[in-house]
Amino acid sequence: MRIGISLPVRELRDDLGAIRAFAQQAESLGFTHLRIPDQVARRDSGPLHEPLTLLAWLAGQTETIELVPSVVVLPSRQTVLFAKQAADVDLLSGGRLRLGIGVGGHRREYGSLRQDFATRGRRCSEQMRLLRRLWTETEVTFEGEFDRVSKNGIDPLPSQRPIPMWIGGAPTPSAPVLERIGRHADGWFALCEPTEFAALKAEIDRFAGDAGRDPAAIGAESGVGIHGRTEEEWLGIVEARRDTGVTHLCMRTLGGELDAKGHLEALEHVHQVLVENGHLRSAPRAH
Repeated sequence: MRIGISLPVRELRDDLGAIRAFAQQAESLGFTHLRIPDQVARRDSGPLHEPLTLLAWLAGQTETIELVPSVVVLPSRQTVLFAKQAADVDLLSGGRLRLGIGVGGHRREYGSLRQDFATRGRRCSEQMRLLRRLWTETEVTFEGEFDRVSKNGIDPLPSQRPIPMWIGGAPTPSAPVLERIGRHADGWFALCEPTEFAALKAEIDRFAGDAGRDPAAIGAESGVGIHGRTEEEWLGIVEARRDTGVTHLCMRTLGGELDAKGHLEALEHVHQVLVENGHLRSAPRAH
């Protein structure tokens, strides 16, 4: 199981030194990936940097840690432009981008970006098909319901061909989301309870089989927050998630109104506990 950490961008706001320090410390401690959320239009939940822009900057501040926006509201983006932006982040990072994507639930943000909220599910599935082609072919012709490309493409192509796409959704994903994961995704963000995981995974596996895909190739990532929990409680959740068979885990220091120093201390504490309990290697890598 690969264990990453969520970058507390809402709490760190525009303190770029603190953002850099957290990312570099996470890498040096051996966390496998760094997750950041998406937001374009302003919301009541607080400030966020645009994820691909921030990850392009972090690509030059880190060396090995995987960079994971989770999740980008894909149908609110123009597909070919997004393909180009993601390809550049993947190149700048040396092939370290894993894209989390979803359809979102903020109708007002869709309106601000002049995209149709009602058709976002169908559009997401179509975009995924087109993105894979744009990231692997130098010349693409595509006729879809929402996008049309005629003998065109992006240059350069990304390092990963294609860039992996993981789907996020509600804690209990709807049948269309489960089908989208099974038919099109490289993995999914399992926000469900551990007791619900097996049934949801079985549905995803069924859709994958119907599409001629190997269900074992579809990863799953869960999250574990430490705020408001004792060490024993959150460690128990880590072990419960591991026992479900998830391939990835994301630890979170969010929600405790910590300052930059507090988040670094929490990061190091989580690392220490995970090492002591055999979930991470004990030898940190010098940055």
